[in-house]
This record gives sequence, C-alpha cells and structure tokens, in this order.
Amino acid sequence: MIGRPMPAPVRAAYRSEMNAARHSGDPASRWHHLERAHILSQPWPWPHTRNHIAMFALAIAQRDRREALGQVVRIIVAAPGSAIGRYPEGNTGRADVRLTQPMPVPEDLAALLSP
Repeated sequence: MIGRPMPAPVRAAYRSEMNAARHSGDPASRWHHLERAHILSQPWPWPHTRNHIAMFALAIAQRDRREALGQVVRIIVAAPGSAIGRYPEGNTGRADVRLTQPMPVPEDLAALLSP
C-alpha cells in the first residue's frame, strides 16, 4: 500500500513477531514467527522485503538450499508486489508455498489488518 504507513498496531505486532523469531532457539518456532510476520508485512514493501531477508538468513543458517533459493526469488518480487497491491493474502512466504497462493489469515492477524 504505497504511501500508506503501516498502522501502529500492525507495526507493533510485526516487530513482536520478528523479535520472537530472532530470539527463539527452536527452528520451528522461528519459522512460525517469521510466517506470521510475513502475513502482517505483505501490504508494505520494505517490511515485506525485510521479512524475506530474515527468512533467507534462517534458511542459510539451516543449510536449506531449496528454501534459500525460494527466498531469493521472493526478495526480488516482494517490494514490487506490495507496492502495486498484488500479493496473496495469508500466504506464509515459505518456498514450499506457491508465490501466488492465498491462504487463510489467522483470526488475530486478520483483526489487525482489517481497516
């Protein structure tokens, strides 16, 4: 949503999820938090791209080549997709999910994202 700043409650939730991902010692928990942050960040180019960079870093740390390659593609398309409003709502952002596949948005995140 070009020109529209991320609302404070969404920004706080996004930062909380990114922080939880950064500080979790459990890889599954880290991915879970990054996926939730991804859903929150999709409408905004920079947070969306930043999220994919964090996913890329985790994939590299785990030596997951498939995920890392998938994240490189997503890093390239994240900002333009967000800027023009073309992103699949609810998509978790992982490489095992198609780039254009919409997914259900968790209720707590949907409440934050609703206008």
